[in-house]
Amino acid sequence: MAISAFIVKVPSAEPLAGPLRERFDATSALGVPAHITVLIPFMDPRDITPDVLQRAQQALDRTAAFSFRLSSVGRFPAVAYLAPEPAAPFIALTQALAGTFADYPPYAGAHAGIVPHLTVAHGTDAEADEAALALQAALDKDGPVTAHCGSVSLIENSSGRWNELHVFHLPQG
Repeated sequence: MAISAFIVKVPSAEPLAGPLRERFDATSALGVPAHITVLIPFMDPRDITPDVLQRAQQALDRTAAFSFRLSSVGRFPAVAYLAPEPAAPFIALTQALAGTFADYPPYAGAHAGIVPHLTVAHGTDAEADEAALALQAALDKDGPVTAHCGSVSLIENSSGRWNELHVFHLPQG
């Protein structure tokens, strides 16, 4: 089934998260870079028209570009992640898109709230534990990852691999 998603790429997290993602996150092998998900699932890529792109840009224009850092490790069941600080701008991006495209709630409505995160391990509890310990050790040694969010990417998977479909630039703050 073809799918699309909005993400914020975080290239500065690749040195820390990349090797762990290769071991513990299957999406890494499918072309997905280190990222913070803004909205998934989104519509079938064949249904994304210029009007859809324009509506998405208008929704994303409500949040100005911002800097953030990844300085703490979080956990969901069988998932280890890096938590962005501040989280509020990511939540605003998600809410803006979900409000504009009401048929596409975050994670198909499976979760009550929005918890921005950069997934590093998604598998078993033991794998998530191992990744969380490695992440914390690296953060303790090297300090937080700093990053800037100046754009949101719309990626799609209609072939078994994820590809970038469009980039939305955020207004400068």
